Amino acid sequence: MQSLLTCKCSEKWADIAPLLLRVAAGAIFFLHGYLKVGDVAGFSGFIGTLGVPAPEIIGPVVIWMEIIGGIALVLGLLTHWVAKILAIEMLVALFLVHWDKGFYVSNNGYEFALLLVVVLISLMVTGPGKWALDKMLFSRGM
Repeated sequence: MQSLLTCKCSEKWADIAPLLLRVAAGAIFFLHGYLKVGDVAGFSGFIGTLGVPAPEIIGPVVIWMEIIGGIALVLGLLTHWVAKILAIEMLVALFLVHWDKGFYVSNNGYEFALLLVVVLISLMVTGPGKWALDKMLFSRGM
C-alpha cells in the first residue's frame, strides 16, 4: 500500500519543484510589472482610486518591485525576502482589488492572486531549491 502512495519521482525530481515555482512566478511578476511600465500614470491613478496613499510614489515602487522581484525569483536571488515582499503585495491586491469580485479570475476575482500568494509562501518556506543563486552565493560548505 505504501508503494501506491509514494513515487520515486518525488525523490528524483524534488529539486525541480522550487525551480519551476520560481521561474513561473518570477515570469508572471516580471511580465505584469513590465506591462504596467507602459502606463505608470494610469496604474498610479487606479491605485489612488482604491485609497492607496501617495499613489504617484507607490505606483512606480510596485511596478519596479514586480519587475526586479520577478527577475530575482527566476534567478533564485534573495528568494525568501523577495517572495515575502511580493506575497505582501499580492495580499494587498487580493483584498483591495479582487476580493469583492468573488473567486473566479474570469470576473477579476481573487483566485489567481490567491494562487500567487500560496506559491510565494511555499518558496519562503521551502527555499529556492538546488538551482538558485542563493545556493551558490550564500550556502556554507560549498
